[in-house]
Amino acid sequence: MVFHDLISSLLAERESSQKIWFAGDFHTPPEFSYQVNFPRLELVLDGEYINEMENHERKVCKIVAKAGDAIFVPPNCWNKPDWDTDCSVLSMLFGRRQLGLSLVSKRKGEATFYDIQKHSIQTRSGFAIDNILEALSSLARENTKQPMDELLLQALLQYCKSMLEAPAEQSHSRVQDLYQGICIYIQENFHRQITRNSIAERFSISPNHLSRLFRQQGHMTLADYITWVRIDRAKFMLKKYNFKLNEVSLRCGFKDVNYFCRVFKNRTGRTPSDYRGSI
Repeated sequence: MVFHDLISSLLAERESSQKIWFAGDFHTPPEFSYQVNFPRLELVLDGEYINEMENHERKVCKIVAKAGDAIFVPPNCWNKPDWDTDCSVLSMLFGRRQLGLSLVSKRKGEATFYDIQKHSIQTRSGFAIDNILEALSSLARENTKQPMDELLLQALLQYCKSMLEAPAEQSHSRVQDLYQGICIYIQENFHRQITRNSIAERFSISPNHLSRLFRQQGHMTLADYITWVRIDRAKFMLKKYNFKLNEVSLRCGFKDVNYFCRVFKNRTGRTPSDYRGSI
């Protein structure tokens, strides 16, 4: 499998000069930054991967991650990729029920990625990987990170490699794997104008197949799931930041703030302002 081989190569070729950056959440994330409520790990395979993010002094700056470097993003922390360089990046999202892997490659000056590969497997809840991720998230808040960061990164990669070699016994069917992969994609891209057609094209399935998949596997419609993800993120933003409602709306993928307010009240029983005021 391509992802197993990539992780094996990264482990075998790691050098002491390679860096590990940790994202933060002290500052308000800029628009179009990546921010989800699960831990993420981004590994640069080739080229230069430029990101806007917080440094160890809690200042927002641009970092240039090179081949072999890594960025660890604790839950609800953020990073904003530049995506205007030649680079290949392996992203790993550690969800509650699945590990999502994504390999993307980009050429400078081109609007789209020229190579995208995705895969997901069932996670092992209650196992050592939970403690490794918690240790990395805790280390992100400490000033001294070396050499613990490198040891924990290698432990995480080794564990993921073992999971790919021997998936959990309750391994999902291909249909369930596809469903979980699409859920991860929505969780990562809820702030964009994603549609049934764009998601179906992304996963090379028909729009009707996509709709059936969510009714059968998720017991809800695709539109309901996208709305659930967006409203859940809106709750977090209302609680965490002092964004105006129109900015919360845009950052959660709603074009119109009035529509956002109606949907929010319909789903929560309160307006966004009332929800913020009750916290």
